[in-house]
Amino acid sequence: MNDIKLSKSERTAAFYWDLFRSTFIISAVTVGGGFVIIPLLRGKYVDDFGWLTEKETLDLVAIAQSMPGVVAVNSAIILGYRMAGLMGSLVAATATVLPPLLILSIISVFYEFFIQNYYIKLVLRGMQCGATALIVNVGIDLFLKQCKRKLILPIFLLSWPHL
Repeated sequence: MNDIKLSKSERTAAFYWDLFRSTFIISAVTVGGGFVIIPLLRGKYVDDFGWLTEKETLDLVAIAQSMPGVVAVNSAIILGYRMAGLMGSLVAATATVLPPLLILSIISVFYEFFIQNYYIKLVLRGMQCGATALIVNVGIDLFLKQCKRKLILPIFLLSWPHL
């Protein structure tokens, strides 16, 4: 990955708002861990905004997973820094931490209601299914890319003892 992508003149209030809003929304809807964030990052920052390439996105997630801490926050910090330096990191990190902080604060106030509510249990089960589908989608995408690169046989042979 190269240094900061945007010049100071390109770092407008509209850019910071897009960065905040997009990372806030991704954080608010991401349930299921680090692999779930990959298709969301790709969809928003590669396809919609064009801020990153697909390879940069996968590199970003790989680096974020190797660092201590939450993958979503690490990814946001790296993305923010990549786009706009320290201020971009602060904006992205704040936007990523706010949704879980707000949601957990609300849940803690109404904990007894949430723990016994049948519909909330169903919603959580549905979220688990959605997270599983996203992880399977990423696995299939990575598998197909490795097939195209003809690296599937070495990967299969290396993983054989673990099956």
